[in-house]
Amino acid sequence: MRAWWIEEPGPMASHPLVWGERPDPIPGPGELLLRVLSCGVCRTDLHLAEGDLAPRHLHMIPGHEVVGVVIGMGPDCNEVQIGDRVGVPWLGQTCGACRFCLLGEENLCLSPTFTGWDRDGGYAELVTVVEAFTYRIPKVFSNVEAAPLLCSGIIGYRALQRAALPAGGRLGIYGFGGSAHITAQIALHQGASIYVMTRSAEARALAVALGAVFVGDAMDVPPEPVDSAILFAPVGDLVPVALRALDRGGTLAVAGIHLSDIPSLHYETELFQERALVSVTANTRTDGQELLSIAAQIPIQPTTTTYPFSAADQALADLAGDCVTGAAALLMD
Repeated sequence: MRAWWIEEPGPMASHPLVWGERPDPIPGPGELLLRVLSCGVCRTDLHLAEGDLAPRHLHMIPGHEVVGVVIGMGPDCNEVQIGDRVGVPWLGQTCGACRFCLLGEENLCLSPTFTGWDRDGGYAELVTVVEAFTYRIPKVFSNVEAAPLLCSGIIGYRALQRAALPAGGRLGIYGFGGSAHITAQIALHQGASIYVMTRSAEARALAVALGAVFVGDAMDVPPEPVDSAILFAPVGDLVPVALRALDRGGTLAVAGIHLSDIPSLHYETELFQERALVSVTANTRTDGQELLSIAAQIPIQPTTTTYPFSAADQALADLAGDCVTGAAALLMD
């Protein structure tokens, strides 16, 4: 199969992704073999390629927002059939036996595996996936539209839950890329008012088009305190900025897997009056099922920039340069 893999992590200018042929994967017990139709290009892929996150094995194939068609299966698969279209998320498998899994908090599993980090992902023509960790894709979404929902959408949905936004509340969003523009549509559907702070002029225009009541630069102060906020940009310097924007009792959820260092916080202005700072770690399968159901009901309209599979390195380079509005996705050519 044709595939992209991380040869030597480093800045995108050093061309960490290389292109070539790899042996076709073989599904094991409980695994499906998929022919990849589309794969989202996520900022986590960029963190892996540039070395912010260390790949778990040599020549890792990234990609964890995978839409594919089932073309083979190993023993003990009984939920899908050959020809079904399914989605592959970031959460690749959990142990099912640790204290967190037994409590229904599998996102905190003590020995999880992740697609495109522990096991090869979707920057390839073929991929294997544990059947129990796949999703049925609602028919309303095309392959390219569905891809960003499988991580950007799911993580954004969990971040929105963690931010504890009250009904009809004001939500501040810092950074407005693939995950944020999906999350904003969910919050708006639920009756929230959206305040977007981001450095990209194109992203600000998208936020206006989606119905944000205020749009400013990343460091701008919203015109009134927000009830909740989500930090999507991997910029630790924005944590105190977002905390100062919160009303009393507000919550800031940090949605990324990687964040640059957070500067010292000033207790009185940034944490006092019961402001809360929480992180978001992966997701549960229930999060994904709920997100896809809600997305189909609304329906969510992902803004996507599409790249041919042969241009995966360019897609990541554009993401690194903040040249992507909304979400980026690879389409098999």
